[in-house]
Order: sequence, then structure tokens, then C-alpha cells
Amino acid sequence: MAAVTRLSIFPLGGALLFPRMQLPLHIFEPRYRALVSDAMARDRRIGMIQPKGPGDPPPLFDIGCVGRIAHVEALDDGRYNIVLEGVAKFRVVSELSVTTPFRQVEAELEDDVPADPLALAHRASLEEESRRFAEAQGYAVDWTAVSRLDDESLVNGIAQIAPFDAAAKQALLEAATLEERAELIIQLMQFFGRHSGERDDPVTLQ
Repeated sequence: MAAVTRLSIFPLGGALLFPRMQLPLHIFEPRYRALVSDAMARDRRIGMIQPKGPGDPPPLFDIGCVGRIAHVEALDDGRYNIVLEGVAKFRVVSELSVTTPFRQVEAELEDDVPADPLALAHRASLEEESRRFAEAQGYAVDWTAVSRLDDESLVNGIAQIAPFDAAAKQALLEAATLEERAELIIQLMQFFGRHSGERDDPVTLQ
């Protein structure tokens, strides 16, 4: 049964975090500086989640990922540079009424099940499509280092840095298996490649 916990959240479009992956963040807004200070005084946990539309506060997607502050650098002017390490995905149960400047939710933490490795042919297809995509976009990539990554680090790393829009990123986060996430990445890169003239805009699922 999923554990229910209280989470302080950082809604940030385009920023994905996965279990066992890292996400560097520069924290400058006062409310999120307060969030980091509070997290450091408690359990070092922050819930990363994407807003799914405009508004103040904006509505949220249902699924996010809990990150633990693995590294923090406090700057003289009150800003922070932090690195979050993914712990577990979560589903929002309800948003809490709070007096803190940052939002808080009740959330169910998902069980972290180790990912099954990709089939060799699927891994090869993902690497091939990634090479094609990177070349088309003018990205410099150390392919020798990429080839040494395990399947989970490769797939989730691409999902984190790829220039897709919030809906596409969310679909990648919510993919049930590593295999499904890899297949979706391939489809999105192929779509984006066909629309290379629009590269100033993030690719969408629509």
C-alpha cells in the first residue's frame, strides 16, 4: 500500500526528476528560498512537480517526484544552488491549506520498483535515434560516455534534458515502464526531427 506523506512542493515546468537521478537547481525566488531553508531544517525533501496551466497558483499535474537535497550551496545574498537526488515518484492526494509561502500537499509515495533492462534492439534504436536527434539539433555529445550508461540512466537522463513541452515531459514521467518511456522518447525525437524548422519551440504531444 502506498505511503501517504506531507510534501512541500516546487512547481516548475519542464523540470523532471526520476528516482536515482539528479537535478541541479538555482533557487532565487523568496518563496522557494524559504522552501529550501525549511527542507534543510526538516528532512531535506522537496516534491518536484510540473504546473499544467497558467494561474496563481497554477493547477498541478497529479504525478511528481520527491527529491532529497544531496548538495546545497548557500550564497551570500540568500540564493541557493542545490542538487536534488530523486527518491520516489508521488501522486497528489490533496493540496493543503497552509500559511507558508510555498505550497504543500498530501501525497502517496509510489513503491520504487527496479527497472527491467531494455531489450538490446530497443537500446540500439534509442541510441541511434538520439544520435540522429543530437546531430540535427547541433548538440555535442560524448557518445563513448553515453554507451557506458546503464539503461535507466540513459532513458531517464534523456527524458530530463530533452527540449519537449510540459505535457510531453509529464507523459515521460508517468510512463509505467522504462521500455514505454524509451519508446515514447523515440517517438518524440522522430516528431521533433520532422519539425526541425520549429526548433525554437518545444515539441508538443498534440
